Amino acid sequence: GGGFLGLPTETVYGLAARADDPDAVARLVRLKGSDPSRPFSLHVGSADGLEAAACLPRIVGRLSARYWPGPLTLVLRASAQAEGESGPTTVLRRGLVALGSDGWTGVRAPAQAATAAILKAAPFPVLMTSANLAGEAPALEGQALRTRFTPEDVPMILDGGTAAIGEASTVLAVGPGRFEVLRQGIVSLEELRRVAGRKLLFVCTGNTCRSPMAEALTRHGLRKALESADESTFGFEVASAGVYAGPGAPASANSVQAMEDRGIDLTGHASRPAIDREVAEYDHVYCLTESHREALLSVLPPSAGGRVELLDPMGRDVPDPFGGPLSVYRKTADVIESFVTARMSEWV
Repeated sequence: GGGFLGLPTETVYGLAARADDPDAVARLVRLKGSDPSRPFSLHVGSADGLEAAACLPRIVGRLSARYWPGPLTLVLRASAQAEGESGPTTVLRRGLVALGSDGWTGVRAPAQAATAAILKAAPFPVLMTSANLAGEAPALEGQALRTRFTPEDVPMILDGGTAAIGEASTVLAVGPGRFEVLRQGIVSLEELRRVAGRKLLFVCTGNTCRSPMAEALTRHGLRKALESADESTFGFEVASAGVYAGPGAPASANSVQAMEDRGIDLTGHASRPAIDREVAEYDHVYCLTESHREALLSVLPPSAGGRVELLDPMGRDVPDPFGGPLSVYRKTADVIESFVTARMSEWV
């Protein structure tokens, strides 16, 4: 009916309103004394549809899988697909498009069971904001809402006892060019980066031709996809090694030139061997040929085997350009770049 509902979460109590009712949203802003330029967060019962609705869907998916339901609010930018839809296909997509300021919208899936059930059952999107006036501490108990707000302002309060955590959720803005904690809560920035990003290792024979190019092309591709000058901001770590490599050798001259053609500097590369204990620390290990994969699997523990695969999603080898002319290296770089591009949607 357009009224407000006091609801518990595991962090603090919140005031809930219909996100599709502009009048209710405006009245909630006035009730709280909030800054109207800062939109409230959409609250959902589950992460269904989140990846399809947000930019950088794999990163967002890893974060929601790890922390939802739970004390993390994600400020997301709607994907081009979601922004271009003539009508919402899910509650989540409708919320992302309707609530965002400049395309950004806060979204959270609280862990408090009763509130999550209400959010799942609601046939409309729901926004929530902490149940306090601007400048006041958030309410941690249902009874505190009744002392702060009249029954006319908040007709109904669901009393779920004392909030289990008693601390505001971490608010993380994640999207093209942005991985920023807007409010520090129980989840740290370092932990968020570990979950959001991937540790990627590329392996060939001597770590002077194919794997250095794969490493460089991947880093270049990630920065383009993330719209960031530093992939580590999003938690990504990219490296390369060789199954028979010695330490400290530079990339081959033709590999350096093939990368320079693409505006990528490979002159600082130094080879390193694929040491089993270090390889096992990566989320994904991409080999350039099946023989490289077999060599790694022979020394890695069985538990690490599932993370070792060929760079080509179709399982084809990348031929070794070693000793060939620059034209061969350029063709090899083209092949590697096509495989990296095919993998990018798995990472970002």
